[in-house]
Amino acid sequence: MELQQDLIPQKKTIGALDHAVFLCMVFCFWFSGYIYVPVFSLYLEDLHFSYGAIGIILGSYGVTQILLRFPLGLVSDILFSLRKQLLIAGFGFSVLSSLLFLMFDSFFFVLAARLFAGITASMWVMATILYAHYFNNGNASKAMGIMQFFTVMPQFASIVFCGLAAAHLGRQVPFWMALAASVAGLVICCFIKDPSAPPANRDTIRVNQYIKDTLRLPKLKLFTILSMTAHAVLFITVFGFTPLYMNQLGMGDAELLWVMSAFFLPHAAATLSFVFLRFTSRIAYSVMLISFAVTGVCLLYVPFSAALFTVCITHACIGLALGFVFPLLLSHVVEISSARLKMSVMGFYQSFYALGIFLGPLLAGKIAQLIGLAGVFYGAGSLAFAAFFVMLAQKRNMIN
Repeated sequence: MELQQDLIPQKKTIGALDHAVFLCMVFCFWFSGYIYVPVFSLYLEDLHFSYGAIGIILGSYGVTQILLRFPLGLVSDILFSLRKQLLIAGFGFSVLSSLLFLMFDSFFFVLAARLFAGITASMWVMATILYAHYFNNGNASKAMGIMQFFTVMPQFASIVFCGLAAAHLGRQVPFWMALAASVAGLVICCFIKDPSAPPANRDTIRVNQYIKDTLRLPKLKLFTILSMTAHAVLFITVFGFTPLYMNQLGMGDAELLWVMSAFFLPHAAATLSFVFLRFTSRIAYSVMLISFAVTGVCLLYVPFSAALFTVCITHACIGLALGFVFPLLLSHVVEISSARLKMSVMGFYQSFYALGIFLGPLLAGKIAQLIGLAGVFYGAGSLAFAAFFVMLAQKRNMIN
């Protein structure tokens, strides 16, 4: 779901081993960040945090991404020589995050650990820029397709391992697995090759002009708002309060694994289908419109789902729908930006959809504290329908 492009031609020879090393690093990057997520809200509940506090901690993951991703996109050319070092630093924060989770259980340290995890996620900007250099200009889309696959695969693997580990060994075990993956990723990252060369206009870059030109792009704010809404829904539900709702229904970690798989398999299939499918602007608009509508209906039905089967079905439909929304919005953002602005545009897009990652769980925690978990899903469904009506109002703008 989080991708970049850089069109500077490669300057060094890249072999199959270089690709393998880099992709192993990518696997560790996402595995370390997602291995504990399926049971994270349950873990926080075990620590006797209120729903409001849980919402703050869940949303904090987006705070550092909001602060860092746009600046990193803007100055990516200036920082070309530090990209690898920044990526290594990202793994360092992942190690620190895992250690804090393992050593402390107070609100302050748990919040700090999640903020550090957000810093790691922000360095995805550097990873995608680096890997784009492993390919010639004409194969940039292939590079991003491979990166997308190696984003989806470790996220799904982490869900499976987390469910099994939590069910049989306890809910703190995934943090040990996150620590191991972080350390492995840090070591592997030291051996990745950086084939990029300094940009020719490095000394003439004017950040203020980049910001102005980025903000003037037509449709960018619209696509960013839609993505922000979709990410809010994702982090309110599957990566937020769905596990708590299942716990309220009396279901355990084994059942949670079924629900997460039901969501993620269709989500991954929809995402990976973009390697083979091409959408016109009209078809893309229709698919997104239907996807937001389906998401809204299913979210409103979740509070009426008391059986494992119905919870799985609703989450499978949500996963499939969002699996189409994220890549379509990303492709639109790529299309509207010139080669000169691709990094700053993607940085803007990723920073501000992270507002959804922050605000969604934060508001959901307050709602859950006031009116219960059912209100969380009603709120998330309302967000999906809000995006649906925004798209209806902006139909002509989105298709043209």
